[in-house]
Amino acid sequence: MTTKLMGQKVQRVEDQRFLRGHGRYVDDVAVDPGQHTVLHAAVLRSPHAHARILDIDVSDVLDVEGVHAVYTYDDLASCSPQMAEPLPLLIPHPALTHGRTQYALAKDEVNYVGEAIAFVVADDRYLAEDAVSRIRVDYEFLTPVVGIDAARAATSLVHEDVPGNVGARMEQNVGDAPAAIAKAPHRLELDLTVERSACMPMEGRGTVARWDADINRLQLWTSTQSSTGVRAAVAVKMGLDLGQVDVITPDVGGGFGVKINHPWPEELLVPMAARALGRTVKFTEDRREHFISSAHERGQVQHIEVGFDDDGRLLGLDVEFWHDHGAYTPYGLIVPIITSTQLLGPYKPQNYRVVFESLYTNTVIVTPYRGAGRPQGCYAMERTMDAIAQYLGKDRAEVRAVNFIQPDEFPFDQGMIFQDGRELEYDSGDYPAMLEKIKDLVGWDEFPAFQQEMAEQGRQVGIGLACYVEGTGVGPYEGAHVHIETSGKVKVATGLTTQGQGHATVFAQLVADELGVKFEDVEVVTGDTRRMAYAVGTFASRAAVMSGSAIHLAAKRAKEKVLKIAAEALEADEKDLEIVDGVVSVKGSPGTSIDLGTVSVLSNPLRYAFDEKSKAATQFSIGDPGKPPVAEDDEPGLEGKDFYSPERATFASGMHAVIVETDPDTAEITILKYAVVHDCGHLINPMIVEGQIHGGVAQGIGGALYERMAYDESGQLLNASFMDFLMPYVTEVPDGIDIDHLETPSPLNPLGIKGAGEAGVIPSAAVFAAAIEDAERLSSTGLAITAMPISPSELFTLRQAAVEEVAQQPSRNPRTREDPA
Repeated sequence: MTTKLMGQKVQRVEDQRFLRGHGRYVDDVAVDPGQHTVLHAAVLRSPHAHARILDIDVSDVLDVEGVHAVYTYDDLASCSPQMAEPLPLLIPHPALTHGRTQYALAKDEVNYVGEAIAFVVADDRYLAEDAVSRIRVDYEFLTPVVGIDAARAATSLVHEDVPGNVGARMEQNVGDAPAAIAKAPHRLELDLTVERSACMPMEGRGTVARWDADINRLQLWTSTQSSTGVRAAVAVKMGLDLGQVDVITPDVGGGFGVKINHPWPEELLVPMAARALGRTVKFTEDRREHFISSAHERGQVQHIEVGFDDDGRLLGLDVEFWHDHGAYTPYGLIVPIITSTQLLGPYKPQNYRVVFESLYTNTVIVTPYRGAGRPQGCYAMERTMDAIAQYLGKDRAEVRAVNFIQPDEFPFDQGMIFQDGRELEYDSGDYPAMLEKIKDLVGWDEFPAFQQEMAEQGRQVGIGLACYVEGTGVGPYEGAHVHIETSGKVKVATGLTTQGQGHATVFAQLVADELGVKFEDVEVVTGDTRRMAYAVGTFASRAAVMSGSAIHLAAKRAKEKVLKIAAEALEADEKDLEIVDGVVSVKGSPGTSIDLGTVSVLSNPLRYAFDEKSKAATQFSIGDPGKPPVAEDDEPGLEGKDFYSPERATFASGMHAVIVETDPDTAEITILKYAVVHDCGHLINPMIVEGQIHGGVAQGIGGALYERMAYDESGQLLNASFMDFLMPYVTEVPDGIDIDHLETPSPLNPLGIKGAGEAGVIPSAAVFAAAIEDAERLSSTGLAITAMPISPSELFTLRQAAVEEVAQQPSRNPRTREDPA
């Protein structure tokens, strides 16, 4: 029998093409129906965070040689009435009482620096950029609202018709948290802050469109995480039938969430111009545009009240937080809803109340960024656990352990509603076992001795631990098509897109296992609506669970057809057949066999007219007159198609631990050891899972120690370049990340798998805050880490403030306190 590939470290098949420079991205697409060159587009973006548009003068551009078109909002309706309407609110929610989305080109008002105002198409990008600079806009300046504090104060409004800048307020309750906290033996309050950050894929957004007037059909290439979503939006906005639009997603140089939003204004403006001009039009954003006009995330302010007993067991948890969602809400409330529900992690607080307000600010919109609200939730919960342990003088791991959901309590219903509108019910896990693994991996029990040894050398080291649960594999569905060619090769298509996750490898492993074919004979295509018209997209760690399950089911259907046809050809019972390396044979009789290519030939209506000698079908032979060419329960071709739709999400989990050193003089933060234990159910390819974890940890380090979006009070982004926006280099990421796996299979899908894409990044802010605080505990002052990310300069400032606070405290002479006289 062929060795099963599920669970094997199969080398990625994608890598050689990329390493040799043979990747093909949107900016590499160059197509035109004639001999014309491709036209290029540029966008005039608002330099102001908040202003009314009084007039737009494009007269200086119209006669510039090489400029083909200039569009403002007033030109959109000429394409179709829908183009002049606001962009879609992708995920409505009852709590989103004041949802707002922008227009493809600004109408009357701009609400953040970078908002699109005009669109120019020219012979090349240089000319288009020069033309954009000739457009004159008259503004009436309005007071910008920047940051959560300003939004809550509401002395100015982002949108005149949104009271208090509150787009949404949502509350969920399990039990009576305030009452439980009031009665608890111990109580604590925490105030925490997480600042804004953003996805920074190597490839920014880009779109190319070609309109074929002869057949009234649009072809669109775009760097997206949802090709089918873009297709639907473009069709509606341009007044086209869905069948008139093909969306092809070539190689995507990173997504991390920013490319799940759709459509971006340019994904509408480019095809609009292509149809109007009869030419192929291309837009590729530059890096500054990505900073100021794509999407950000993370920004939250949190207030936590917790009641607990002498063992640190949670009795009541009350969380209120404020979420900065920027100027518009195209992606609804997904991020704060995830924060509010995933905050619970592997714990059972008994009584839980959470309420959030999602606030408008005059800054870039918010859409999910790898982790999508979970890093903020984990930060809140794990900092609370650390505070409880410190208050009680207990080991931090011990306090977590007494609050764990136990293995025999699964499935465990947290009593809340998750992001997908389904119950927040965990499917499987073993958190106590995971805790023991992470403690062994990082050397938790041995660390106090190491910490003391380093202290004797004048070095400050600290250790942090953070636990999380991640909802993965959210619906509503994904589909797959598996086609066995007459060559015996297998072509697999699924509608989700790929941004480096290794789909061509892991999906081929699944198909090779199910069909019994060679791994190298399986080819996987993603993100092409011509091959798979209906899909949802790649986000929320859902690709393996959703498309993997759909591919498995589709391959299973194809296999059933293979065995049926082969059984007829070999005059054998289907139960007696096996497929090994692409050959169907009778078990125990390998000489009685037929290869998959021949079975594919037999699968068309001419299979009853098969010429044994030439191994081919002939039109002129006569089949069995006693049966129809195609049975009622059959169809031509050797293929399988299926969709997978889960009843609810699967819940992966993990624990991270880090040992850091903080320099006593410079406050520089150095990572000495990083360890991860992760549970994503059955592993398809451990090497790819570990790669995902490595990438996530690197991104998490960036979010914890370096990356932030720095706005001034006027709404100008001060660090909109890679010279100013700090990211970790390979020198800042540990050479070795210790990883161990725990496999608790999910009962919700046929493969028993859970997602892994965001595992590396979720607990980073929490685990670094804990480790840095532990290291600083050795100093004479000690300090609390309540705001992330944290840089050496900020740590240095915190130290100075702590020293000043100690110096200002009155004398602690016991006799003076007892007897002032």
